[in-house]
Amino acid sequence: MALSPPPPSTAAASDPLRVLAFGDSLTAGYGLPKAQSFTAQLERALTDEGLAVTVIDAGVSGDTSAGGRARLDWTLAGTADGGPDAVIVELGANDALRGIDPRTTYDNLDAILGELKRRNLPVLLAGMRAPPNMGAEYTEAFDGIYPRLAEKHGVALYPFFLDGVAADPDLNQADGIHPNARGVAVIVKRMSPAVKVLLKGLR
Repeated sequence: MALSPPPPSTAAASDPLRVLAFGDSLTAGYGLPKAQSFTAQLERALTDEGLAVTVIDAGVSGDTSAGGRARLDWTLAGTADGGPDAVIVELGANDALRGIDPRTTYDNLDAILGELKRRNLPVLLAGMRAPPNMGAEYTEAFDGIYPRLAEKHGVALYPFFLDGVAADPDLNQADGIHPNARGVAVIVKRMSPAVKVLLKGLR
């Protein structure tokens, strides 16, 4: 009697999608309990909507775009249990705070996005805005980095990571820069639809 071949394994299809959140202190959840960080709240929000997702925290407080560029390869290589399925890139805030030349920030993010494209990883680029005290010329140059890069690399753009939270004392910690837990919740609520679009069709 001929034996039927075993059914194909569905383990891979049932494994959670892995989203790498690659950023600075805003990603890492500076000043917050781990459970209230951006990555933890985003993972819960997506899971609550029935998505099997693991959000990996690859945020480094104080990181600039140059720091992110320098650690990208080993971050991807060091991701436990295999590489990510998609990446959220959130970098540049510290560049603006330090007044780094926007051309330098552009070049670093360009290299990061180029490498992720080479690896065929879908990307959601989270934009940042220059502080108002940097002047009109700097602000125009810096703020234009993100839409230019999104168009060049054909990646999804979330225009401003801190949308709805920046400059609101009730949603930020005492330093006025880092969101508190409620601020992170606002970011996640506004950003999660863009993340869901990023993940759509990966399986």
